Amino acid sequence: MKEGKEKRVSNRAELSGLYDTGTEFQGVLKFEGSFRIDGYFKGTIESEDTLIIGEEGNVEAEIHVGHAVVNGEFHGRIRCEKKIEVHGRGRIFGTIIAPKIMIDESAYLQAECRTEEAPVSAEPAAEDKESE
Repeated sequence: MKEGKEKRVSNRAELSGLYDTGTEFQGVLKFEGSFRIDGYFKGTIESEDTLIIGEEGNVEAEIHVGHAVVNGEFHGRIRCEKKIEVHGRGRIFGTIIAPKIMIDESAYLQAECRTEEAPVSAEPAAEDKESE
């Protein structure tokens, strides 16, 4: 793994939750860790961690997560605090807001994209003791 690259969640054993193919759910989803959707979801998703929309996934939602990986279809608004990755079979219709947006050349977007940094903490930076 190259330095600076985030580890990808590649197998289901590394997931903290999963809506598998054939699953349909409407409502609010809050989770910790990595969550994968391969079924249909409609509603709101909130997490500081990683959301994966699998190739069979179809999501209509307002999403606010730390990191998102889109391999399936998404309709709505997605805000990521770290980054979003849209892979080859990914299709996004709506709005993307993230400091880093990675899009494969075969992905499809019909979306407004904004790169915005996460809010900066109001706490002052610690002073370097060596400079005293």
